[in-house]
Amino acid sequence: MRPALARVLGTDVSLLQSGMGGVAGAELACAVSDAGAAGCVGGYKLSGVALSAMLERLVAGTDRPVGVNLIPEVVGAEELDRQLDQVLDETPSRVYVSLFGMPESRVFERVRAAGRHLVVQVGTVADGVAAAEAGAIVVAQGVEAGGHLLGHSHRDELVAALRERLPEACLVAAGGIGSPDEARRAVAAGADGVLLGTAFVAVEESHAHPYFKQAVTRAHGTDTVITDVYHVGWPSRRHRVLATSVTATPEQPAKFIGRTVVGERSYLVPRFSAAVPTRTTTGRIEEMAMYCGLSCDAVTRERHAAEVVADFARVLPGADVVGSGKG
Repeated sequence: MRPALARVLGTDVSLLQSGMGGVAGAELACAVSDAGAAGCVGGYKLSGVALSAMLERLVAGTDRPVGVNLIPEVVGAEELDRQLDQVLDETPSRVYVSLFGMPESRVFERVRAAGRHLVVQVGTVADGVAAAEAGAIVVAQGVEAGGHLLGHSHRDELVAALRERLPEACLVAAGGIGSPDEARRAVAAGADGVLLGTAFVAVEESHAHPYFKQAVTRAHGTDTVITDVYHVGWPSRRHRVLATSVTATPEQPAKFIGRTVVGERSYLVPRFSAAVPTRTTTGRIEEMAMYCGLSCDAVTRERHAAEVVADFARVLPGADVVGSGKG
C-alpha cells in the first residue's frame, strides 16, 4: 500500500503548485496552501536578504505545509548549499524543499537529516528511480509542460514507466494538466497526485505580468513552441513557451528590451532572457519568455488560486485515500 501525496505532505488535496520563479511568490504559495493543496514559492537565484524576506512572508502567510523551489543546475552546488542553509535555518519543518532537476546525492541526505520532505522534478526514468530511492517525492514531468523541459517523454508514459519500476513510491504527474479530466488520466496512469504550473500563472495571486496572464488565457496548446531561444540566465535547456516574434526570428540582436525589479533592485532585461515578465517588469513584454504548457487549452480566465484547487479536489486523492501500490 502506498499513501496519497496529500497524506505524505499533510495536505487535504494531492496537488502541488509549481514553484515558478518570478511568478510564484509568497502570496500565491500561501493561497494554494490555505486552500488545501501544497503551495510553493520560486526561490530561483534568490539568496541573502532577498531570500530571507521571501521566506519570512511565506512563513507568516500560512500555517499549512508549503514549499520552496530551488534549481540546482542554475545556481550551482555552492549557491544551492547557501540557499538550503537559509531555508532549513529560517523556516519550520512544515516547509518542504522542492528541486527542479537532480541535485548531488549529499543534498538528499541533508534534507532528510533536517526532517524535511523533499520533492524532486525529473524528466527521465533513471532520474526518477534515483530520486525515489533517495527518499524523495518524485514529480514526473512530461513534454506537455510549460517552462524548462527535463526530458523527452510524454507525461503518462513517464508516469507509467516509473510506476512499474517504483510500485511503492509517491509519484506526481506534471505537464499538460489544466482540467480535472487530465488529472484523472494522470492518476489512472499511476500518479498519486499532480503538479500544476500554467493553471496558476493566470490566477489573481500570481506575480505574472497582466499581459502574460492574458496571453495564457487566450492561448491554445498550438500557440506554444519548444525552443531553446530564451537561454540568457539558463543555458542549454529546452523550454515550452508561447510563440513570440523572438521564437519566430531568433537571429535578432541581443539587446536590452525592458527592466524588472527583484527584491528592491532593478535589472535590465535582455532579449533572450529566461526571466518571465512579472508585475514589476516594463518594456517589450510581448517579446519576453512566457512559459506555457499545453494545459492552456483549459485556462480561459483569471481566477483565484482557491478556485483552481477546489476544481481539482473533486477528482484527486485526499489525505484519507491510500493507493493500491499496484500501479
